[in-house]
Amino acid sequence: MDLKSFIRDIPDFPKPGIVFRDITTLLRDREGLRSTVDLLRDKCASLSPDYIVGMESRGFLFGVPLAYQLGAGFIPVRKPGKLPAKIRAVEYELEYGTDRLEMHEDAMPPGSRVLIVDDLIATGGTAVATAQLVRDVGCDLIGFAFIIELNGLGGRQKLPDVPIVTLIDYD
Repeated sequence: MDLKSFIRDIPDFPKPGIVFRDITTLLRDREGLRSTVDLLRDKCASLSPDYIVGMESRGFLFGVPLAYQLGAGFIPVRKPGKLPAKIRAVEYELEYGTDRLEMHEDAMPPGSRVLIVDDLIATGGTAVATAQLVRDVGCDLIGFAFIIELNGLGGRQKLPDVPIVTLIDYD
């Protein structure tokens, strides 16, 4: 199945010159969604994760069904102020400023095997920050999985040296 055919391009969003890759058209298609989760499962099963970590919010959309398919737990990484228990936080650089991600400090036992999942990798900032959170709580980062990779933005080169699964590439 050609998953790229389910992705809608929105020109000049969020600002002129940017082409936004909209996954809502993939999510609404039952066969496209099923194929996406099944492909992620097939490509990630050999990694044998204990936990899937997904970043707010689109990482949740694919992380939870993938965790279910792989028999793993799911851990949310959230924007500030959304988690009720003691948290571990990391700040990271954006194009213009900084942002912050948080995860419960006791989300996973140390030594757990963790796969990070998100819808898209662009510049890599969010994925790198999430990897830092995983390592800060003593877990083993075993890989990343993304639906879409925007190759021209160099995010892959910033990631730690672990397996990286992508389903759709844009140059």
